Parts: sequence; structure tokens; C-alpha cells
Amino acid sequence: MRASGLTSSDFTEAEEPFLLFSRWLADANESEPNDPNAVALATVDTEGLPDVRMVLLKEFDEHGFVFYTNFESAKGSEILATMKAAMCFHWKSLRRQVRVRGPVEIVTDAEADAYFETRPRGSRIGAWASKQSRALESRFALEKAVAEYTARYAVKSIPRPAYWSGFRIVPQAIEFWHDRPFRLHDRLVFSRDEKGTWEKHRLYP
Repeated sequence: MRASGLTSSDFTEAEEPFLLFSRWLADANESEPNDPNAVALATVDTEGLPDVRMVLLKEFDEHGFVFYTNFESAKGSEILATMKAAMCFHWKSLRRQVRVRGPVEIVTDAEADAYFETRPRGSRIGAWASKQSRALESRFALEKAVAEYTARYAVKSIPRPAYWSGFRIVPQAIEFWHDRPFRLHDRLVFSRDEKGTWEKHRLYP
């Protein structure tokens, strides 16, 4: 496993951030005991108060970083109000983190449908049964809703709810951080200019 910090070749050879991110995520897949694709997602509410929670990265490419959620949840409504977000990956086993920030776009219906079909049946039922982020009067109410939707879709396919889809953070900046002794950490940031070209530079720790 490639567990070193930001090497000279990382700085001189990486012309865009996604190949380096792919390598680091592959390292995390080998070293993290649980959910190497877990990421802290930051949004702001209508008062500008920050909000953060863990989600799972489901895919990424040169266009951005994708996760799925109920659009009527707190994070869904906050993103829809601003169409901006940030995320931070922290791989404790590797002493690394990656920060991403930028505008957000909604994935296509085809992308959302394709991913929804890959989810376990129980998770698809849960997407219908859970009024995510809203007050729950009792655990029994949730279990009752699960039972009702399980019966409704007992002998037919489970469609994707209209309020359930994916967001893609289109990064304006991606920062790679690696722990070093005496808090003299390695930091390499990629920033996208107005033409879409990536620029990179190191930061003081």
C-alpha cells in the first residue's frame, strides 16, 4: 500500500486532482476498517449557520463527487437553497484528509434511477418510509411505515421516489493534506480557474 505523504512526484506530476484522489481512496480501501468512502458534508441553513454530517461518496470522476439523499431532508433542502457545499474525507489510518468545495448540481434522473436499483431492497423501502430529518413520534411509526411499503411493493419493483436523488459537488478547489511530524503537514491544493484549468500550489501547514 502506498502510505507515504505528498511526494515530490505528487507535486510535479499531478496536473489535475482526480488521479491523486483515486490513489488515496484506493489506499483507504485497503486500510480503513469501515466505510473508506465516508465523508463529512457541510452545508448552511437559511440563517447562514453551518451544518455538517457524514454521508457516503457513491461515485466520482472529473466532473465531481456524487452522493444521494432525500431532497426533503435537512441537507437536501439546504443544498437546494444555495446549490453550494463542501466535504472533507478523513482517513485516520493513513493520517490523510481531502477537502472539496464548490457549486452543486443535481444528477440526471437516469443516473439516480441506475444507482437506486443497486441499493438493497430494504434500503429502497426505507427511502419511501422515512420522512428524513423530520420529527418522528415513535419508533413504531417508522416500523409501521416500513411494513406498509413492504406490503405495497411485495410483488413489484420499487420505484425511486421523486424526492430522492443525487447531488454532485463540482469542485472549485480540492486540497490534499497529510500529517507530518511537529505539525509541519503537507498541503497541496488544486484550484480551478475561470477557463476550467487546474492550478496547484502548496500551502503552509
